[in-house]
Amino acid sequence: MNIRKICVLGGTGFVGRHLVTRLSNRGYQVKVLTRHPQRHRDLAVLPGTELVGADIRDPTALLTHLADCNAVINLVGILHEQGSGQGFRALHVELPDKIMQACRALGIKRLLHMSALHADAAKGPSQYLLTKGEAEQRVMAATDLAVTCFKPSIIFGPNDNFYNQFANLLKIFPILPLACPNARFAPVYVGDVAQAFETVLENDATIGKSYELCGPRAYTFREVVEDIAHMLGLKRVVVGLPDGLARLQAKLLGLLPVKVFTTDNFLSLQVDSVCGRNGLAELGITPHSVESIMQMYFADKTQRRRYDVLRQFARRNIKG
Repeated sequence: MNIRKICVLGGTGFVGRHLVTRLSNRGYQVKVLTRHPQRHRDLAVLPGTELVGADIRDPTALLTHLADCNAVINLVGILHEQGSGQGFRALHVELPDKIMQACRALGIKRLLHMSALHADAAKGPSQYLLTKGEAEQRVMAATDLAVTCFKPSIIFGPNDNFYNQFANLLKIFPILPLACPNARFAPVYVGDVAQAFETVLENDATIGKSYELCGPRAYTFREVVEDIAHMLGLKRVVVGLPDGLARLQAKLLGLLPVKVFTTDNFLSLQVDSVCGRNGLAELGITPHSVESIMQMYFADKTQRRRYDVLRQFARRNIKG
């Protein structure tokens, strides 16, 4: 399969930025559709990369902007609903349907789709897992398209939301109450996920297949948070909450304008996010451990913060 130009939906997100950079470095032409291109000008300077302002929920916009592409990558996903047009069903189910319709109308065959580990259209306990599962089911049933699907565990890396969010909380609170402390994850490095997408792109043998993506080790939620504290050099107490208090925590935090943890997140944690069979191994990719990436990242970040504090202190004294 000869791929020349790729349209990436969700290309300005955490995984998207890594993947777009990787594809650009490999010499592909990449088109990234986003509602706010002015916010992501750093991507526009990548060789062969074009940032286009568009509402990806609009079928006409998809037809217009996919017309000169011969492959589509859909990375769009949300953990929290965000109002009109930004709900789980709209972005996880209806959008993939629109993408497939546009691909068929334009004769685009190659489609790579991001799902989620243990997404299930029938038994998913949360709307996140249900809608991700429904989309995966529909996309994989599209035998007239050349589809490959990916189902990652929690994705980590510098500037991610998950590890950095807990790092910030641990810096503030000496005691951290934690919902679902025994939920299990196998965190996977964002660079490995991006490599998996690139590896399958022109490999016809991967068409019609779905790959679970996990890191080399499984952790309980409590172990993840304690590991973050250890990498930060902090002594913290992590208190596991019983389900009743965890549900209450999720309900209260879900009322905040900025969503951190919601009832739907709580329900998603009822399913362990670990691989039955790691697709990275199938693709010949050796997964990076959390510690090999995040230990140095947190150390560098701490050092930079200390340097900034000392520099500000010096400036104030010089002025004084």
